[in-house]
Amino acid sequence: MLNRRHFSLLLAAGCLAATLPAAQAQDAFPVRPVKLVVPYAAGGGTDAIARLVANGVGEKLGQAMVVENNGTSGGNVASQRVASADPDGYTVLMANQGPMVVNPHLFKSLKLDPLTAFDPVTLIARTPLVVVVSKNSKFKSFEDIIAFGKANPGALTYGSAGNGSASHLATALLLSQAGISAVHVPYKGAGPALNDMLGGRGDFMVTTLPSVLGLVDSGEMVPLAVTTKERVAKLPNVPAVAERGYPDYESAAWYGFAVPKGTPQPVIDKLRNATLEALATPVIKERLSAEGTTIVGDTPQEFAAMMKSESTRWSKFLGEAGISID
Repeated sequence: MLNRRHFSLLLAAGCLAATLPAAQAQDAFPVRPVKLVVPYAAGGGTDAIARLVANGVGEKLGQAMVVENNGTSGGNVASQRVASADPDGYTVLMANQGPMVVNPHLFKSLKLDPLTAFDPVTLIARTPLVVVVSKNSKFKSFEDIIAFGKANPGALTYGSAGNGSASHLATALLLSQAGISAVHVPYKGAGPALNDMLGGRGDFMVTTLPSVLGLVDSGEMVPLAVTTKERVAKLPNVPAVAERGYPDYESAAWYGFAVPKGTPQPVIDKLRNATLEALATPVIKERLSAEGTTIVGDTPQEFAAMMKSESTRWSKFLGEAGISID
């Protein structure tokens, strides 16, 4: 009996010792920089918001949040990399439409299911998109683009931030409702796509407002319509697509944080709390507002529900439109 009692005590002590390091690690998190993986190239709207918020979150966590860009395969490489990372909170995905709710229905070869491979942290913000052309474009209005597309099927070309990106899907939805076709040229982010447009390559682009606002303010790019139901305060003289004969049209981009499945709840809570604190700081609030972006900061459960709804929406659209890759 004595030996059994000693054995039980030793076993209990061993179990306690095994759980202490994990619990202590969660309590101490973070003790080193946190990596934020952005599934697009530098220079676009997602990247700009990621870097702004990462700076604020890093300050609140007491450790730097370092941005890493990877726009390969429409963001699939980035999302797969984060999904397979250790679930310890040190690798975070800048989650948005493409990798989270569109690509699983767009890329036939994609095996990853983001809705089950990640734990949501919080939805950071939403932002409208805007139809733009270069200052030297022959198109002077939104109606000019539609009229040309109807008269010249397949002659229009448009760039996007990548296959499955918000800019790609917003454009595909617009073309579908307008009943016209155009050639899609995907890039690894909005930045490279806009650079090509400035060089005269591509007829138009539907892109997030933060990614193009500087070029609009400088006069290099001309906004012709916004994708929200109503006009946006930042561009009060630019009509909504819904005003131009497409009342059912609406599309917006969104950004959030997600971590590998199995990340401890205390770590998720610390990341979310630091994010909400950062979003509440005047510098970030003012910067995002100036770019036409609406801050959200919801719960993981609300973020998960929104993504599930978005996944259903885009799955239906892509299936009906017959849009797929590989």
